[in-house]
Amino acid sequence: MSPIPIIPLIIDGKDVVLPSGERQTATYQGATKSLALQAIESSAAAFVSWSKTTPEERRALLLRLAALLKERLEETKQLVQEEIHCGEIWANVVAHGSIALVEETAAQITTSLTGSIPTTQGNSYGLVLKNPLGVILGMAPWNAPCLLGLRAVIAPIAAGNVAILKGSELSPRTHYRLVSLFREAGFPSGVVNFVLHRPEDAAEIYEVMIAHPAVKKCNFTGSTQVGRIIASKAAYALKPVLLELGGKNFAAVLDDADLDMAAEHIIRGAFLNNGQICMSTDLVIASKAVSAALETKLLDILNTIKNDHRVISAAAKAKIHTLISDAQDKGAVVHSASTSTSAQDMSPTIITGLTSDMQFFHTESFGPVMGLVSVDREEDIPELVHGFAYGLSSAVFTRSHFKGLKLAESINAGAVHINSMTVHDEATLPHGGMGDSGWGRFGAGWGLEEFLQTKTVVLNP
Repeated sequence: MSPIPIIPLIIDGKDVVLPSGERQTATYQGATKSLALQAIESSAAAFVSWSKTTPEERRALLLRLAALLKERLEETKQLVQEEIHCGEIWANVVAHGSIALVEETAAQITTSLTGSIPTTQGNSYGLVLKNPLGVILGMAPWNAPCLLGLRAVIAPIAAGNVAILKGSELSPRTHYRLVSLFREAGFPSGVVNFVLHRPEDAAEIYEVMIAHPAVKKCNFTGSTQVGRIIASKAAYALKPVLLELGGKNFAAVLDDADLDMAAEHIIRGAFLNNGQICMSTDLVIASKAVSAALETKLLDILNTIKNDHRVISAAAKAKIHTLISDAQDKGAVVHSASTSTSAQDMSPTIITGLTSDMQFFHTESFGPVMGLVSVDREEDIPELVHGFAYGLSSAVFTRSHFKGLKLAESINAGAVHINSMTVHDEATLPHGGMGDSGWGRFGAGWGLEEFLQTKTVVLNP
């Protein structure tokens, strides 16, 4: 794909760049209130016919989209690496995951749309139908741009809704390219529209969109801080939201764990994509019986890492260094793999001796840093993790699957991975969090149900 000097919006199937250059940045066209309203009106008009298409028609278009994603796989991986500075492994994960997401959603359409006939009193029949909602506003982040960009709109349109992808200013090329593929696959104009905005225009554009009567629901993947604003504005407009927010994900290492295996998975879960994954491992919890041996194994692996990890911005690096400095000032020991001097590169880091009075214990770092927490006994782990505000992903390492399952039952998180890293998501599984990590679920049939509403029809003689 040839380079685009200014990345446009996509409204009603057409690229849109204002002739005057209003709200343009160096790389993309930012939306105005007027353009945001145009996108909504285009989608609302498309909903009339799209909502009446058959599951078979939608499935055929989705499979055509998946075929295009396969054809452009290498292009997608390269684009993702260029935009978010990730390694080939992460680019490969999110590119293949995007294809699996589209194919699995296509396979789920008919089952998810099936209604029911529950029993009713008297000589009547109760019919429960499932209907799409209308225009869905999908807001995607930058850190897995092709996968999360598609996730924001695929389930809504598969369920018969129409969608507007509000992309990230940090991955504009990838998000524009995704919506372009919907056009190429043959989706009708307006079924998926695309808007970007400058950071300083975020509040204005979101408020005008969520308040519009045609917009019926919003899904947002991003930080807990922004998620609170998204949810509060939507609540005032009486619109439901699906939120996948931040996480302070932990790995609990039980006394009987295979420490070599645990250390390998913990390091991978902490530093994959430079620690910039909502499911990244931030905390490692172990009892004093094994914590010293585990620490040695983790530091041995850390010392083999020779390259720095690039975070998305200098501001992100500054935030992480503030958390590290606070922990160090309060008695923790900081171990880094190498020394970094650039504005965005950062050394993979492990903090040992982490305690609950340190900011890092509670705050999501979103970078290549993790902290080790020691408890007196293995039995103290459930009480400790029960007090965590976040609840997105977690891991438990143990040789006893029974012990792992019992501990998993007590963990308030959307996912618990036994003997594997905290970073794991598949198209066939529900994905989402609890507490400060949000509510609702993406993925497979669970994700489709988020964008359907029931209607009860009682048939009497």
